[in-house]
Parts: sequence; C-alpha cells; structure tokens
Amino acid sequence: MKVGKLKNQRLHHRFVTPNLMDSTPTYLGYGNLSPYDPQKREKLGNTLVYLCNHVLNPTKTKLLKLLYILDEVSLKRTGIPFLDLEYKVWKYGPVEKELFVDLQDPMIFSDFLRRVTDSITLKKVLEAKVEFNDDEFTDSDIEILEEIATKFKNKTAKELSDITHKPSGPWYKVAKKNGLLELLEKEKLNTTEHTIDLSEIVKHDEDLQQVYYAYKEFH
Repeated sequence: MKVGKLKNQRLHHRFVTPNLMDSTPTYLGYGNLSPYDPQKREKLGNTLVYLCNHVLNPTKTKLLKLLYILDEVSLKRTGIPFLDLEYKVWKYGPVEKELFVDLQDPMIFSDFLRRVTDSITLKKVLEAKVEFNDDEFTDSDIEILEEIATKFKNKTAKELSDITHKPSGPWYKVAKKNGLLELLEKEKLNTTEHTIDLSEIVKHDEDLQQVYYAYKEFH
C-alpha cells in the first residue's frame, strides 16, 4: 500500500484492545522472546524503513534519536505516542534499550533492515531491505513521519542529541532529578535504568492528558 492511501477506520485503531489469543511470532535467534507484539513490531520496522530511505546517514544513534522525537512530537500534537517505546536516560539517549542492541546487528528486524558501511563516510549505517508499508499508520502518523524525516534529514546524531537533551525536555529533567546530569555530561556514566515518563510531555495540557490516559488504558 502506498503512502497516503489510508482507510478512515485506521484513525482509531490504537484504541483497540489487543487480541490476547494471537500466537507470539518467532524471530531469528529470539524464539518467542521478542519484546514487541506483532503490531508494534510491524509499525516500528516500517518506521525504520521509512527513515532509512529519507534521511542522510541513518546511523543507529541517529535513528534512535528520531524515534524518540517522533514519540514526543506525536504526543504534543495528538496526545498519543507515535510508537510508545520505553526510553532510558543514557548518555546518548533517550534510548530504547532492546532496539539499541538489535540495530547493532539486526535480528528482530532482520527482515526490515541490514547494517552496511557507507561508501562515502565509511560509517556503519542501516539500510532498508523492503519497501515501506503504511498499514499500521494513521493519517496523522504519516504526516508526522514525513515532517520529521524532512526537518531532520541532514542533522547529525550529535545535533539531534543537543535537541533531545535541551533543559526543557524529559531527558534533562529526569537526569537532573536523579543526580545523573553531571555524570552523563562528563561521560562518567553512559547508561542508566532510569526511564523517561512520556506523560510528562502532556502534563500541561488537560485535553492531551485525557487522550493519553485513554490510550494507555488499552496498551
């Protein structure tokens, strides 16, 4: 299915309770231990495919940054996270830990991506193996995805870090609240188990809060 040809009923698909009777799929090397349900894996995989095809130098760190930005922008705009991933406060975070590991050598997403060496920069980048499929995306999702890919197409991972680490953002606030800021900034600490609370992004807007908590009731 091509981008833009979306059915209207998809606009509310994220409020549908998952079918708990669905069998858990098996992924290369992971058996039944994939951290993502089939629907989320499909959407996440295709999000990565789209980003790989539309931004320059799609390194692992750059892609991880863009996924967080997608969630933050979607929350601020609609009250619903784009992917609803769990982000840890790391030096180069926010980072979704399982995805950080998998993008080093794709296994869970090996049918979507491969890791290659860029012939010009000689950096390791991710490359799409399949065409983008928009079945799991709403009209709003597509709009945000296109916007973020265009806006940050030429940004480096370092420039995206500066954006996600701004003092007004959740990463900075959690790091500061837990006494981690100086340790992370001086590279005395690279990873933590502290998680970013995405509800903080909508806490100043009552309408968005209501939408967010209604969404979380089913996810």
